[in-house]
This record gives sequence, structure tokens and C-alpha cells, in this order.
Amino acid sequence: MAGTLYIVPTPIGNLEDMTLRAIRILKEADLVLCEDTSVTQRLFKEYGIETKTSVFYAQTGIKNIERTLEQLEGGAAIALVSDAGTPTISDPGVLLVDRVRNELPEVKIVALPGATAIATALSASGISSAVFTFYGFLPHKKGRETLFRTIAESEHTSVFYESVHRIEKTLESLALSLDEKRLIVIAREITKMHEEVIRGTAAEVQKYFIDNGDRIRGEFVVIVEGKK
Repeated sequence: MAGTLYIVPTPIGNLEDMTLRAIRILKEADLVLCEDTSVTQRLFKEYGIETKTSVFYAQTGIKNIERTLEQLEGGAAIALVSDAGTPTISDPGVLLVDRVRNELPEVKIVALPGATAIATALSASGISSAVFTFYGFLPHKKGRETLFRTIAESEHTSVFYESVHRIEKTLESLALSLDEKRLIVIAREITKMHEEVIRGTAAEVQKYFIDNGDRIRGEFVVIVEGKK
């Protein structure tokens, strides 16, 4: 009998954001695939989870995918987690799900609902999420300015992730490309101790971070109102 692949979200900051079902699945699984075993073990310690873990993907790329497919084919119950948030969303875990869908149709794939920075940031933004485009992480160089022009012309809400190293340049690009009254929201360190949501025009938000350089820390979700 073929196994089951569980897609299990983990907290994006506050460890209390685990669901009861996620805790149970992680305890019952034969193996948990993760990005960084030390990060996952901190979560496991919090909830008394003792399941074996294995590094599956990280900055070095996918590892052990063939072995994982063999285990699933053999009947194993395997859970896939990322360091934070929902696996496969702007995340290389999607490659495993794609391989299972294509090569092991008898394997059951069960996706659990849970923490994701996109939905959390949108819910606190006050900007319409009826229709939105999610860009994940923008490219570092090639195509970056083209995307800013696309976002500037879009009538729909645009959402993307940005790193602490590029947020200032991003705000500069948005201030140059957006209409003066166009709203943006920066959600920083969502669910963590220093959580912050800043809303205003691109110029206003840019000035906020110029005046508060100590706030340029952590992880950012950028939301851009659609063109009216």
C-alpha cells in the first residue's frame, strides 16, 4: 500500500500558531522532511515531538528526492515542513509534490491549513484581496525593474516578499514608479515580538524607514494597492 505525503505548515514566528492537527501529524509521521533540522527541532521540543527528521531542501537545493519517492511508494507516512510558513508556497518543496503527482499517483497528498505570511499580511492591510497577484520573492537583478513597472500598471493588488537587504531599494523603486496617492503596506516580522504594519503612500513609507533605520530588520511582506 502506498504511503502519504503531508504538507504541514509551521509558525511564521509565534510558536503558538501550530494547529492541533499539525502537531498530531508530525508526531504520527514516520519521517519529517525539513529545511534546517535545528530550526525544526526547536519546534519539536516545544510540542514534545520525537519523530525522525531529515534535511530535504535548503539553499543548496533538493536532497534525497529519489529516496523520498521510494519511501512513499513503500508505504511511509512523510511530513514536509519548511522553516516557517506553508511548504511549497514560494518554496522548493513544490518540486517534491510535482514529482509525486506525476510519478506516484497512488500516493495520497494531504495539505494541512495553517500559517502563511501572505494571508496574514493581507488580512491586516486594509487593501482589497478580492483579486491579487503574488510574486513570491522578486528577482535580485534581471527582470526586477520590469516587474516594478508591471506592478505600477496593475489594477489588482500585488503582493511579494522582500529581504532586509533589499527593502530600501524596493521602496525607492516603488516611490519612483507608483502614482503619488497609491497605497502600499509593509508588514514586518508578522506574529513576532516586533510585528509592525506600516501603511501609506510609497513616499510616506519610504520616509518612515529613513527616519527609523533601526526598524529595517527581519522579514517583510510588501502589498501594493491596484491602480485606480
